[in-house]
Amino acid sequence: MSFVSEFKEFAMKGNVVDLAVGVIIGAAFGKIVSALVDGIVMPLLGLLVGGVDFSKAAIMLKAGDPAAVPPIPDLVLAYGAFVQTIFDFVIVALAIFVAIKAMNKLKRKEEAAPAPEAPSNQEVLLGEIRDLLKQK
Repeated sequence: MSFVSEFKEFAMKGNVVDLAVGVIIGAAFGKIVSALVDGIVMPLLGLLVGGVDFSKAAIMLKAGDPAAVPPIPDLVLAYGAFVQTIFDFVIVALAIFVAIKAMNKLKRKEEAAPAPEAPSNQEVLLGEIRDLLKQK
């Protein structure tokens, strides 16, 4: 088997394709969540805590020297970006939890439904005898 045909067989397996679709959808969902957090959640949170803009929230550790050659930037601890990332994670984790919970609920319903039993050999024979008697 050639390398190309082996790779094609590997790439076309159901799990690999499902994983690729999941990664693509996950990346798109991540952008949606980031937009939600950056544009809606963080401004509302900032309003609740007194008008703080979390995207620029930082603690100055050491002032820089713009007159130096090359200029030395301020040394800051930018905790606002970290807080936004935490909110992104919590929203994504919550969405995944809800989706998995819904799938598990559907799966439990399928498992709870009794599967129709196949007739035993005795029942099959009795059915054949009944059919033969009806023909007479």
